[in-house]
Amino acid sequence: MASPSAAPEAFTRAVAGLRVDSPWSEILLEEITPPQKLAPYAFALSATVLRGEDEVASGRLILLHEPDGHEAWHGTLRLVTLITAELEADLATDPLLPAVAWSWLSDGLEHYAAAYTAIGGTVTQTASTRFGELAGPEPTADLEVRASWTPTSDDFGAHLRGWCAMLASTAGLPPPGVVSLSDRPRGVTTHRG
Repeated sequence: MASPSAAPEAFTRAVAGLRVDSPWSEILLEEITPPQKLAPYAFALSATVLRGEDEVASGRLILLHEPDGHEAWHGTLRLVTLITAELEADLATDPLLPAVAWSWLSDGLEHYAAAYTAIGGTVTQTASTRFGELAGPEPTADLEVRASWTPTSDDFGAHLRGWCAMLASTAGLPPPGVVSLSDRPRGVTTHRG
């Protein structure tokens, strides 16, 4: 990988756009070491989604840059993500879950007007039951979304916000600024007039 000082302007502008805050206070973003062999230039973020003190989802967003372009990308920049979340066990067998989970990404990108092309990916749902020395409480279920897309605009902040919207949907968070009833402080009551 080339040194950061030699990075092309298109890459440095994209990285600057990804260095914005998440609209959700529950989503903690952190820069991490990117993979070294996928493209000449790369940048990566990790995300941890908290509900209270519990981690309910996590993800990585990687920006790749190939200055000469990449035929499969239809461009020179590519965003790649992996998101995982624990689910309620009954959701692991829901046949509609993969399509709904995939729509969280496209809906998030479209909501923030993050223009893109050449989007693709997979949604995997699994159920696990522990036995023997690993025996645990109840069976668990997990959702994994792998996706990549080529941004067609320079607003990488919009791509980050769209990605965070997908993380929020995966974790069951309400939209920014909305407090779920389960998060309401104890002792607060709702009165009807």
